[in-house]
Formats: sequence, structure tokens, C-alpha cells
Amino acid sequence: MCNLYSMTKGQQAIREIAKALRDTTGNLPPMPGIFPDYEAPIVRTGADGVRELALARWGMPSSQKALLDAATKRAEKRAAKGKPVEDFKALVRMEPDGGTTNVRNTSSKHWQRWLGPANRCLVPFTSFSEFNKAAGGDVWFAFGEERPLGFFAGIFVRDWTSVRKVREGEVTTDLFGFLTTQPSEPVASVHPKAMPVILTEPEELEIWMNGLWEDAKALQRALPANALTIVARGDRKDGPAETMGAREIGTG
Repeated sequence: MCNLYSMTKGQQAIREIAKALRDTTGNLPPMPGIFPDYEAPIVRTGADGVRELALARWGMPSSQKALLDAATKRAEKRAAKGKPVEDFKALVRMEPDGGTTNVRNTSSKHWQRWLGPANRCLVPFTSFSEFNKAAGGDVWFAFGEERPLGFFAGIFVRDWTSVRKVREGEVTTDLFGFLTTQPSEPVASVHPKAMPVILTEPEELEIWMNGLWEDAKALQRALPANALTIVARGDRKDGPAETMGAREIGTG
């Protein structure tokens, strides 16, 4: 499961490759470490049909079953302390949902409502990490030491109301996540369960954004072996020296 990635290229490069005609992100700084539930840039089709670069919060809504299970456990703990829950529906509504960052099972009814072109997006990245303690902690993968711009196949939802953190209470925000698939090397040796779905050709970007689902679904596949390179180990952030400073890059 990928729960950490970086995006250190400028927004003009993103707009040009993804053909975004509008940019609502303001002054977008380099992001050497993007974590779950934080805002990050995505390319999506706007409500008016214009392709745009925008910010959204990483983590799609979790399933109702997951929230019910979590709320049930919370209610049981309260009951054990002699504080039974009087309004279980309200407890479920206020159950914190940090979001689901990665999507694998696209046959799930929970995800199917967001798989059409209106909810597909491109998630720009320059490297991503998979954690493996035996391999040194966070292991960073990119298309090369220069960390060229790439895109994950993502989905997003607009104006979703939920409780992300207890201290925030209910918030309404745009959310996103990206698809995963069977890993290829060198990711497979570090994290054998999954890797992000990465789009590598301009045609693939357009199919993902606008194509029929059977064509878009075919993109949920692993990259050819050794298309990616291990560019850093052990650090919680990754990026080129001009962005981070040599001490933070780690060893390749």
C-alpha cells in the first residue's frame, strides 16, 4: 500500500503534460513528502467540463461497512465503561474517517459509483515510497535519478461531508485516491502486495480521463519489470538536491 509519495516538479509541467487549461492551486510549492489526509494536486475535469489542476485531500471515503464496524467497536467500549450510546446513527455519522488512500477492488459497489470519467483524475508524482523495515524503512521509487514527472490513475469526489479528524468535526472537502495493481520489480521485492497504477503514455492519460471503463480498466496493470528505479532509502521525504538539500535525499 502506497501511503507516501512526492511531487517536486512545477505546476507548469503538470499542466502541459496533462493538458490542464485551468489552475486553481495558486503558488504550488515542491512537495517532497505527501502523506494521507493532506492536500495534494490532481488533474480533473471541472464541474464546467474544463480540465483543471486543483487541490484535493488524499483519502477517498471509506466504505459504510468500515465506518459501521468502527462505530460499533466504539459503542461497545463505551458500554463497557457504563456509558451506553443513545443515538447510534449519530455516532456513525461522526465516526472519524481518515480516508482510503489506495483502491484495488474496482468491482466493489463502493467504488463503482466513482469510476466514470466525471470522477477520474490524474495524480502527479515524482517518486513514491513503500515501507519495508528489513530493507531500510521507506524505499523510494521513480523513473530515474532525475525523478521525471509521472501520473497515478486516480479517482476523486467533490464536496464530500464527513469527519476526517475529531478535532475538526464535520468538514466538506474534495477527496482523491489512486488505483493499485500487482507489483513488478523492483517494487515487488520490497512490497509484494501492490503498487500504484502508473500511466506512462499521453494516450493512457486520455484513456483514463475520458475512455470507456473497459479501456480504462485495462490500465490497471503493473509496469514492465525495471521500468522504475530505487532512488532513496530510509527517509520520509524525497526529492532532488535543489529542492531538499543533499542531507535529505538518502542513498540510492
